[in-house]
Amino acid sequence: MFEIERRDNRARAGVLHTVHGDIHTPVFMNVGTTGAIRGGASTDDLREIGCEVELSNTYHLHLRPGDELIHHMGGLRKFMNWDGPLLTDSGGFQVFSLSKIRKIREEGVSFTSYLDGRRIFMGPEQSMQIQSHLASTIAMAFDECVENPSPYEYVSQSVERTTRWLKRCVEEKKRLSELPQTINRQQLLFGINQGGTYKDLRVQHMQEIAQYPLDGFAIGGLAVGESADVMYEIIDVTEPFMPQDKPRYLMGVGTPVNILEAVRMGVDFFDCVLPLRMAQHGNVFTNEGRMSILNEKFKYDARPISETCACPACRSYSRAYIRHLLKADERLGMRLCVLHNLYFYNELMRNIRQNILCGTFEEFYKTKKETLSIKL
Repeated sequence: MFEIERRDNRARAGVLHTVHGDIHTPVFMNVGTTGAIRGGASTDDLREIGCEVELSNTYHLHLRPGDELIHHMGGLRKFMNWDGPLLTDSGGFQVFSLSKIRKIREEGVSFTSYLDGRRIFMGPEQSMQIQSHLASTIAMAFDECVENPSPYEYVSQSVERTTRWLKRCVEEKKRLSELPQTINRQQLLFGINQGGTYKDLRVQHMQEIAQYPLDGFAIGGLAVGESADVMYEIIDVTEPFMPQDKPRYLMGVGTPVNILEAVRMGVDFFDCVLPLRMAQHGNVFTNEGRMSILNEKFKYDARPISETCACPACRSYSRAYIRHLLKADERLGMRLCVLHNLYFYNELMRNIRQNILCGTFEEFYKTKKETLSIKL
């Protein structure tokens, strides 16, 4: 299902063949947590800006509108009118982000709904069942994401539990794939490596889960408190133990520079809400560096956000106009910044891939790393 077309040192250009279409890697997955991109971007917009994979969240869709409703509507892709590949997170990140309203035990995790206060239970089986209802292209195994740093003893116990949960995920997915009511019986399953910032736990866990019949492997539990340098160290020490013939996914990361660094170490898949959050406040990425459109110096600037960009915002609108929209709290301003940032990320991945295929990634990496660090 996954073929590597070319390697440039550790960087890889590949294709993951799925039931919903090919995914060309390295790839950035555009985050639509509840089945929509925050900021008013539609699935038609995603197609226009070159999105290859959309990502949605199991936990949030289970709460609203409900995975049974989505199953009744033919699965999430049909529900949201998205014809490309779609990945669903398992809900495991909410074990971390909702730590104040959840309780972990061997069976799974009990949450308090942030919508109405009702108690919700999610374990490996429930996560697989919900993701089966959503009929995503790629399902993620249920895991525990711990805060960095956390005590070694706790992280070690958490990793062992995550491995036990993975076994249950594999078994439940196998059962679900044989049911007649399952929409996508060819749903792929990725396992998740955990271990906090402890290199020995990371390596040990990766060696253990590599033995499971999985379609891909993710590195989870990073960008949750540690520095970028520590994150790179963990990726660097873990990657050699990841199966060479399966895609690698770095969850929840990150900045354009983070992505460049991780691709250089052999990572294939990425996702992050950063381009959306930055856009909310008028912060946009360009090939010349990062800029804040709200800056006073752009008040009379008739140029597009970037003169080298072909996104819908840059084709039609000026910096001055977009700045005015944001100042006036007009939603169009955020929407245009979202479209620009997502186009930038998707275009960055296409350029990274092309340079790997051409054997020029190292030169591209050095040039881009310098320009992407500039603040205009």
